[in-house]
Amino acid sequence: MVEHEVDPAGVAALQRRTMRVLAVTQVVGMIGVGVAPSIGVLLAGDVTNSEAWGGLARTASTLGAALLGLPLGILAARHGRRFALALGWWTAAVGSAILVAAAQLSAVVPLFIGLLLIGAGSAAGLQSRFAATDLAEPHHRARALSLIVWIGTLGSVLGPNLGAPGEAMSDATGLTVYANAFLIAAVCLALAGTIVFVWLRPDPLLASPTRLHADADPSRASSVRERLGRLREALRSSAAARYAVIAVLTSQAVMVAVMTMTPVHIVHQGGSLTIVGITISLHVAGMYALAPVVGALVDLRGHRLTIGIGIGILAASLLLGATLATSMRWTTVSLILLGVGWSFVNVAGSALFSSSIAAEARASAQGALDALSNLTGAATAFLAGPLLAASGFAMLSWVSLAALVPLAVLTAAGRWGGSSCPSGPSAV
Repeated sequence: MVEHEVDPAGVAALQRRTMRVLAVTQVVGMIGVGVAPSIGVLLAGDVTNSEAWGGLARTASTLGAALLGLPLGILAARHGRRFALALGWWTAAVGSAILVAAAQLSAVVPLFIGLLLIGAGSAAGLQSRFAATDLAEPHHRARALSLIVWIGTLGSVLGPNLGAPGEAMSDATGLTVYANAFLIAAVCLALAGTIVFVWLRPDPLLASPTRLHADADPSRASSVRERLGRLREALRSSAAARYAVIAVLTSQAVMVAVMTMTPVHIVHQGGSLTIVGITISLHVAGMYALAPVVGALVDLRGHRLTIGIGIGILAASLLLGATLATSMRWTTVSLILLGVGWSFVNVAGSALFSSSIAAEARASAQGALDALSNLTGAATAFLAGPLLAASGFAMLSWVSLAALVPLAVLTAAGRWGGSSCPSGPSAV
């Protein structure tokens, strides 16, 4: 069932409207999401008073994004992007509200539940980048995807710094700094869900002229197992899709492992909450600020070359982290480069995956990729905690550098069927 039929002449206008709504939603929503990797990480350590439990709590938001990514993708396939995105943002708002209580009462169970649910915001933000490609021309999909990634930079940079307004609100609300930060985040996340639910009409996925209606028709919707089977079939038949998945998962694992432990490392080095917020904000800016440039590079020069550049930047970042771990200045530079390298690999890999999957499986496959990506991030974040405690930040960087080697070998070999320069709009 298609919500709206759009004639070809109206597709461009609808794409512009879709991009405007997604852009506003990303800015507002990512403010709320951005609180998790900084204040959420520190709150986990304060509430649990245990490295093991703190490490598990730090992975909860990433795990939540992983667990909710596939259901949101299936909901989008059945009912459109609007319902899926709104539900994702609203679920994250509930999680952030629970974290207000967790921070105020130092309660462990609400901490885990709240961080798990706030991960839905990450899943919604990830799905938004794919929503930007639903109505885009094939040779402009990478540009549309990267623009939505980039536009979320403002929100993502502000989110880690909610501790400052949270501290200013303490006298008025009677809440702790952390509780106030999550209160602000809850309002932003709820507003993001409302914006997308009210204004993302017609639904871009259901209105896409290239949409195969079977994937959007609830009467023909398949089960989770059938959709995962369809994804496996697509991966078996497409070397480019397999390579794209490896690229996305590798960049996510490396980035999350180092980024999640950086606030802990900074505090261990005597840094303050303000320094943590600034450092994570600069890292997030590195992740998103160059996204339009990356998207243009993908469209002009191909996915493999862009991924190769990203691998080089990630390697440079990790070498700095491994050799200059005790310097706060170089730790910050390393984290900025980590974000930039992730952007190159993730944007190019996501765009390649989207263009390599058949339309009837695309929405659910994108949700599955986001789920796998976040599950990989959760696992590596959990493992990074004990590694940091046992051997330090430098060893964590060396191990992360080693994790890049398989992707670098695949990219250099180019045996997956891609080329460094596209021969046409859909070339990889």
